[in-house]
Amino acid sequence: MAEETQKESGRSKRRLRTGTETVRERTEKLQQKAAEPKNPNIIRAFFGGFFWPLRKLSQLIGKLGRFRVFRWIGYVLCPPYIRNSWRELRQVSWPGFKLTMRLTYAVILFSVSFGLIVAGVDFVLDKIFKEIIVK
Repeated sequence: MAEETQKESGRSKRRLRTGTETVRERTEKLQQKAAEPKNPNIIRAFFGGFFWPLRKLSQLIGKLGRFRVFRWIGYVLCPPYIRNSWRELRQVSWPGFKLTMRLTYAVILFSVSFGLIVAGVDFVLDKIFKEIIVK
C-alpha cells in the first residue's frame, strides 16, 4: 500500500548514505571536542606574550580609528598602496598549522630532489666536457 502511494506521488524514499554523519552527530562531536582540555602550545604562549605590547598598540589604534580626526590623519600619512594592501591582507584566509607543515615539507622535499638532480646533471656534463676537451 505504501509503495503504491509512493509510485502515485512519483517520489521515492530518501535514504541516508552509509558512512555519512548527520548534523546532530557532527554537532555532538564538535561539542565533545570543545569540552576537551587543550594542550597549551609553548611556542604560541611565548610569542603571544612577546607580541603582547604590539597587540595592545594595534587595539588602541583601532579604537582611535573610530574618530574622524585620527582616521583623516591615517589617510594623510598612510599612502593608498599600504591601505589597499592592508585591506587585501585582512581578506586572506590563512591555512591551518597541519596544512602549513605539509606544504612546507613538500617544498623542502622538492628543493632537495631538484638540487640533487641539478647536481647530478652538472657532474655528468662536467665529466663529459673534461673528456672531450682534454682528449
